[in-house]
Amino acid sequence: MLNFTKRLLQVAGTLLLPLSIQPVMANTLEVCKTCSYTSVKQAVQQAAPGDTVLVTGGTYQESGIEIKKPVHLLAQNKAVIDGNFTGQIITVMADDVTIEGFTLKNIATSYTRDDAAIRVLQRSNIRILNNTILNTYFGIYLQNSEDCVIKGNVVKGERGDKTESALANAIHLYYTDNVDISDNVVQGHRDGIYLEVVKNSKVHRNTSQDNQRYGLHFMFSNGNTYTYNIFRNNGAGVAVMYTDDVRMEHNTFENNWGAASYGLLLKDIRNSVIHNNTFRRNTTGIHMESSSRLDIKNNDFERNGWAIKLMTTCVDDTFRLNNFTGNSFDISTNGTSQQNHFENNYWEKYTGYDLDKDGIGDVPYLPVSLYSMLVERVPPAVMFMRSFMVDLMDNMEKVLPSIIPDQLVDNQPVMKRIDHGNDRKLAQVLRKTEGAPGRER
Repeated sequence: MLNFTKRLLQVAGTLLLPLSIQPVMANTLEVCKTCSYTSVKQAVQQAAPGDTVLVTGGTYQESGIEIKKPVHLLAQNKAVIDGNFTGQIITVMADDVTIEGFTLKNIATSYTRDDAAIRVLQRSNIRILNNTILNTYFGIYLQNSEDCVIKGNVVKGERGDKTESALANAIHLYYTDNVDISDNVVQGHRDGIYLEVVKNSKVHRNTSQDNQRYGLHFMFSNGNTYTYNIFRNNGAGVAVMYTDDVRMEHNTFENNWGAASYGLLLKDIRNSVIHNNTFRRNTTGIHMESSSRLDIKNNDFERNGWAIKLMTTCVDDTFRLNNFTGNSFDISTNGTSQQNHFENNYWEKYTGYDLDKDGIGDVPYLPVSLYSMLVERVPPAVMFMRSFMVDLMDNMEKVLPSIIPDQLVDNQPVMKRIDHGNDRKLAQVLRKTEGAPGRER
């Protein structure tokens, strides 16, 4: 009898086990003016883990919304949460949270609290998707987090007559790793996108424009990639500082003008790649200081004031297959010593010849002019550009070189502009120098 009872309990347990492990069904809590929930904060507080809080439209004057459970906060019909300058709007304090489709606006400058439209603290797997964020201090702020996605958002600040200190950043990451920042439009902030101590993240297909300082700013952030972005009309396009192993490819840096403005500022970076970018109409295309082992290839430098300012603290950098057209100065430097390598670049100002018709100039090209050296040392001398005396000075230096760095030379300049989209022509140029020592990376 005992064995029969034991066997019966085992069978019953087996039959009931699937029922005991069935997942709890997620609910949708609807928020609207006539719904059971008329406040976003109220619905978020009542939601269970895995629930969706659906805001179906309207404007909600709210701030201080704290998400402490894994939920999906979803807006429809252009639902708006207006912080009304009363503090931070949404703070994420749980993993596995999605915030999607909202218009979030109106946050006051807050020097001590760093208020944001969305702030994430020590969390993972957070998705911030397709939101519009207007007139805030920080837009999106991630701190000590990982494995997050920031995609499809529009973050616009109101620069007006605000000073740099009164503005914060549109997208700000601090000690945060493995983040995908893609397809966002950011403008009107101090920095469009700011990464400090961030690793293994991707900045892809964003447009960052009209920001007071930088379109994108790296500090101490190794192993990151930024590709197919547009950095336009910022105080400076991108600054990469104190960082290793960065891939910078297929970006456009344009119209970044100002007395101290750059398309790309590189300071103390190493072992990085700069490929297939366009630098167009910047005061300086690339400004380089204390940077080493950089591979700078297949870029277009068009109509910049200075295409590249290469300081003598830079060593072992390689410049290959780049186009230099319409720049006031192609290369400028601050000394006569150079330890970098130039090869197979196209220089619009090159006047050499190609007797064997192989597409490579027979005469080496020195891209640094005496006048550019003078301007580097005496900046007001730039007012004499296009004058007869400048032409005379540069021609004399070519005949009797004495000041310009003769180590900074392209021994095999390309005769025709390189079409980086034409693999056949590019392969022909590469084959001509294949196997030359120190050429490939």
